[in-house]
Amino acid sequence: MSRDERRNCWEIKKCGREQGGAKADELGVCPASTEGRLHGVHGGKNAGRACWVIAGSMCGGKIQGTFAEKYRDCNICDFYMKVKSEEHRNFLMISTLLAKLQL
Repeated sequence: MSRDERRNCWEIKKCGREQGGAKADELGVCPASTEGRLHGVHGGKNAGRACWVIAGSMCGGKIQGTFAEKYRDCNICDFYMKVKSEEHRNFLMISTLLAKLQL
């Protein structure tokens, strides 16, 4: 799979919270879909392929809190595991992602 074919979390999970998404008005626009500091990470748009470090993203049908509160669930998420598998040795460590958010 080429890097151009990498799909973002909202495309896989179909939450509808991306900008212009079906549930964006009801549930709010997901911060993973707008977080530009992680644009391009793992080949995604904004934080679409690093949503596990973004507070307020959706998981299990509900909006999640801070990274510390949600990471245990994200660590076993099928999308997280898909990205990790697709990226192999190019998968960025959480500390690297969090550092990019603090720039």
